[in-house]
Amino acid sequence: MASTGAVHGVYEGLVQELQRGRYPAGSRLPGERELSARLGVSRATLRGALTALEADGLVQRSAQRGWFVPRTVIGEPPSTLQSFTEMARARGLRPTSRVLVQEVRPAGFEEAEQLRVAPAAPVLQLDRLRGMDGIPVCYDVVVIPRDRAGALVDADLDDRSLYEELRLRCGLTVHRSAYSVQAAAADERIAGLLQMPVGAPVLVGREIAYAVDGAPVLVGVNHYRGDAYRFEADLYRPVG
Repeated sequence: MASTGAVHGVYEGLVQELQRGRYPAGSRLPGERELSARLGVSRATLRGALTALEADGLVQRSAQRGWFVPRTVIGEPPSTLQSFTEMARARGLRPTSRVLVQEVRPAGFEEAEQLRVAPAAPVLQLDRLRGMDGIPVCYDVVVIPRDRAGALVDADLDDRSLYEELRLRCGLTVHRSAYSVQAAAADERIAGLLQMPVGAPVLVGREIAYAVDGAPVLVGVNHYRGDAYRFEADLYRPVG
């Protein structure tokens, strides 16, 4: 029987190799005999680590062909708020971000209500095309009150994490996000941006992000490729 400590050590080592790209998405891992010999562990220990990796969605098992690295699908860990950039880095992927729109305009009525500003108050709108390892995955539109994000109006935000830039340039730390997800079909514009067929499935996320003091920081709408993103959450029932 493999010890828990040995299994955990092999698990951590394989996670690091996956993050460094030793086994790219979609590739097959070496056979168990070869892999256990290279790692210097028993096959029972290796199988324990691979089973744990499978439970975490990092590898997949095929009865006929062995172990594989799944195709890239990004997703936030349950109940953990991460930026797109953090999600990519946590999986050893290279995040990209291309700013399509960066302009100050008057807030609409719904935006003003969500951001707790006056109607027509100046807001900064950012439209960005986000990618993983050069593959477009998400198109998002974010709106931030101008008086809270003045340092971002003329900033170079290509390939930058908005959460990080808000913290570093504006002193704003996103603490909580009210987030909803709805399935939809890609229209012609979204399909063109995300390089997918018109009518292909997309996940539309709507967000209101808040600072520690409870003040709204931004509102956003994200369009994710349906074949490249999953949303996870821990759900609880009240006790008593």
